[in-house]
Order: sequence, then structure tokens, then C-alpha cells
Amino acid sequence: MAMTAADVLIESLIDWGVDVVFGLPGDGINGIMESLRTHKDQIRFVQVRHEESAAFMACGYAKFTGKLGVCLATSGPGGIHLLNGLYDAKMDGQPVLAITGLQFHDLIGTYTQQDVALDRLYMDVATCNERIMGPTHVENIVDLAVRIALSYRTVSHITFPVDFQDMEVKKRQRSKRNIPHHTSRAEAEGAMLADPSDLDSAAEILNAGKKIAILAGRGALHATVELEQTAEIHAASIVKALLGRDAVPDDSPYTTGTIGLLGTRPSQEAMESCDTLLMVGTSFPYLEFLPKPGEAKGIQIELDPKRIGLRFPVDVGLVGDSRRVLRELLPRLKRKENRSFLEKAQKGMEDWRKVMKERAARRDVPMKPQVIARELGQRLSDNAIVSCDSGTIATWWARHIPVKAGQMHSLSGNLASMANGLPYTIAAQIAYPNRQCVAFVGDGGFSMLMAEFATAVKYKLPIKVVIVKNGTLGQIKWEQMVFLGNPEFGVELHPIDFAAIARACGGEGFTSEDPAECGRVVEQFLNVPGPAILQAVVDPLEPPLPAKVTAEQALKFAESLVRGEPNRTKIALTAISDKVRELV
Repeated sequence: MAMTAADVLIESLIDWGVDVVFGLPGDGINGIMESLRTHKDQIRFVQVRHEESAAFMACGYAKFTGKLGVCLATSGPGGIHLLNGLYDAKMDGQPVLAITGLQFHDLIGTYTQQDVALDRLYMDVATCNERIMGPTHVENIVDLAVRIALSYRTVSHITFPVDFQDMEVKKRQRSKRNIPHHTSRAEAEGAMLADPSDLDSAAEILNAGKKIAILAGRGALHATVELEQTAEIHAASIVKALLGRDAVPDDSPYTTGTIGLLGTRPSQEAMESCDTLLMVGTSFPYLEFLPKPGEAKGIQIELDPKRIGLRFPVDVGLVGDSRRVLRELLPRLKRKENRSFLEKAQKGMEDWRKVMKERAARRDVPMKPQVIARELGQRLSDNAIVSCDSGTIATWWARHIPVKAGQMHSLSGNLASMANGLPYTIAAQIAYPNRQCVAFVGDGGFSMLMAEFATAVKYKLPIKVVIVKNGTLGQIKWEQMVFLGNPEFGVELHPIDFAAIARACGGEGFTSEDPAECGRVVEQFLNVPGPAILQAVVDPLEPPLPAKVTAEQALKFAESLVRGEPNRTKIALTAISDKVRELV
């Protein structure tokens, strides 16, 4: 049987170790779909309900496996739909290959149907972005696109005219300089080690520091042991960016948890009082939570040289893999006898955990969102994979669902897109069929792509989806009030019975409204064998208070109440009650 150009594409992906493609069929990719059909014993096609989900799944798959994520969409609208998930991959540094269709090669640019120049559209999102020019072009471009995506942890894009896809590959089609099979699939990884003199300079600064804070991000996820060894030697506290939540478990004696608006008070105090900041694999974007320039010395370990000094004026930049650089740095470090900085952070965490436990133990009705987060967190398996969505949901996840050693946790980090939680979880379950895969999402984000729950049912994926249902776009509401001083507007959501939707799709549906019964319902929900949704109906007026409320935030908040916030009385009482509980 003759080999088609689409066969070259699919067999090249198989040779690179790709075993799953997420996508939605269409007439612009019919040749590729046929090749996927004839190779279905070697590579799996997962049909989604929306192409945005396919891109999110490819990103989630890459995040949780470290391997290439691949998504496929047809010409025109299909390719356009991929963009949001691809930006998620780009901004969180994940290797993803997007494959799209184009119209017949000799009708491109003539206003034919779905005539969208996807290679032009993808110029910003994709590092490698190429249009297939003929059947003998495929092998060269696929090898290059995959290599770039994996080597630079970025997005690659191949767009493929539909008539080329099912053309037979013949020797006479090849240009005279295109020698057959001249590309290679050999994988290569550099030593990724920092310069010894830079390591010496960094060690000198760290050894001179008296109060050292370590800020760990996604680039440090594989450096748990080295982070804790560094913290032990220097009596340092490990502060975690959201994408670095599982860099060290939350029960580590060195960590103060997350930083930022949804971070902990001890993390913020560590940043405010440290005299030396060691940034490991992070480009944490919220500058206002870092030490002020000139207040602390800085060292940054970063794989991508262009990110050195991007957020903080560091004194030494160490380019390389976080684990390897830390291993080179550790023998140069001297143990600090004064442990007071770490001990203060540890005492602060004891107090913080008491406050968090108090808030999550409340039995008020409507139920507080902290309750469902804590009840879920206590029952997750030791190797659970948890995907969170964007919004107030991320606050409850970061503060009340502890990361255990062996678990993986993620969300849409730098893009902070809504709706990623469900697709991430589907991708995680496909990658790890025997692990507990849980989505912790809000009703706003979930409802954007909720048809993908039917995808989980179709493929018999036993995912568990917890929807914190507060009937509002919560993060936007509180931003309107606390940052702008405006009354909430345009954020109320019409209620949906998500448990009924779960059953309509063929899964199991649960509802929890009573905080006294919440734990029992969570237990029952987690133990059903197939895909299931638990909607937890919670108080929409519970504010995601920052660890430290600034005077400006308090003023704006008060201003929004005075200017006609519709729920001003209840919100004021709730906020005051929470602050009193924190202070007591």
C-alpha cells in the first residue's frame, strides 16, 4: 500500500514516541484522520467536543508527563479554536505540537471556504510555525517541529493543505537537494550546568546572607531533594509560586506555601524581611510581592537565559537545569548556625494553619468554599493528580488542599485562563489510567467547556470533578470591589444543576450543601468507579482575602460598598467576621 504524506506525519510522530493526539475531525484534515485510523494500534486519537479543549489537553499532558503534547484541528475555525490552549502551553513553557489543516494548496488566498492563513495567525504563539509545501516536505518539518517543541519547551505548529495529505509520496516529487531521510530523531540534552565562577559568586552571596528566602517555580518541580537540602543548610524558607506548588510537599518543615494574593502570610513576611532571595526555576510575574530592588541580594537559577533578571535585579544569574545547578551549588554552601529566620517562618506557618483550619471547620450555611476544599484535600490519594481552574477557586486550592509528596498539582499559570481544569484532568487520566485524577473548578470556568465531561464518559475515564458553585464570577467580582472600588457588575451566573448534567452525560452526579455532611458526600463521590461530578453549593459572599490587606485595598473595598454594592451589608459582615477570626 502506498504511503501518503499524512502517513509520513503520523509515522514520524510515532517514531518520536507520541502515543496520543487530542483533536476534533473536520474536512480540512481528512487525510490525517485516515492515517490516524490506519495507525490506531500505534497511536490513539481522542475526540474532543471543542478544539480549545484539545489544546488544553495537550498542554496538561505535557505538564504531567514531561512528554510532547499533540493537538489536531481542521482548517479555519478549528485552528482558531486551538489558540487559547496553545497560549497556555507557551506561557507555562510546555512542549506542544499543534497540527492544523489548510484548504487546497492552489486555492489558498483566493477567498475560498475556511481560507484562514493559520501559519500567519500562529506567528506569535508558535516558535516553530511552518506550512507543508508538498509530500516530501513533511518528514523534514515534523522532525524540526518536534525537536524545537521539546528542546525549547514551547509550541510548534504545522499547517497542512488538505490535498497534500492523501497524496502518495514518490521519489520524483523530491527536490534535488532534499536527500531522503537526512533528518534525525536523535534526542540530545546539554549538560545545562552553570559556569563555575558564577557558582562561586552565588555561593559567596548566599553564605553571607543572614535571612534567605527561596522562591521555587515550575522549573524546580524535579528538584525537591536539592531544594530541601539548600533550605536546611541555610535555614531558609521555601516560598512557592503556584506552578511550583509540588516542588516540595506542604508538610515540608521548610516551606511557607504559596505567594501572591492567594498566598500565605508567612510567605509574604519572608519576602518582606529576607536579605537574600534565591529564585529557582521561576518567573513569578507579580513584582509587588517580591523584595523591593535594593532591599535584598538576588540569585536566579533559570534554564532560559532571557528570563534572568526579568522580575528582580539579581546579582548572579545561573543558567541551567535547576536540579543540576543546585547540586553544583550545594558543596559550596556553608551551614548557618543562626536558624531564627526559618524558625520564625515555621512558627508563622503553625499560626497560619490554625487560621486556615478554623475557616475550613465552619458550619455556617451557606457552606464556606474552604470547607469543600479541606474535605477533598484530606481524602485525596497519595499519588493524586489535581488540576485547578482560574479564579477564586485557585485561592481555596492553594490554601486548603495540601500538596502531598507523590502528588502532582497544576493550573493555568501565566495565562491564568478559565476552563483548563477539566481538559487537564482528562489528559492526566489518559496519561495515568491508574491514578486518581481530580479537577477542582469553579462554576464559571467549568461551564465554558463542560461538554468535555461527555468525553470522559465516552472514553470511560474515572475522573472526579469538584465544582465549587457560588453562582458568580468570583475573582472578577472581588477585583471590581477591592482593586477598583466599584460595585460588582455583570458577574452573576444563572444557576446550572451540574449533578443533573453529569447524569445526562452518563456519569454520576452529587450535590453537597450542608457542611456537616460534606465529608461524607466527598467520600462517596471519590469512591464511585466511573466519571463523576460533585457540585458544592457555597457562599458567594465569602471573600478570598489576601494574606495581608493593604490600606488601599481596604479603602477601595469600603468605597465599593458605599457606591452601591448590592450585597454590601452581608459582604461587610462576612469580611469583618473573617478578619476577627484571623486576629483572635
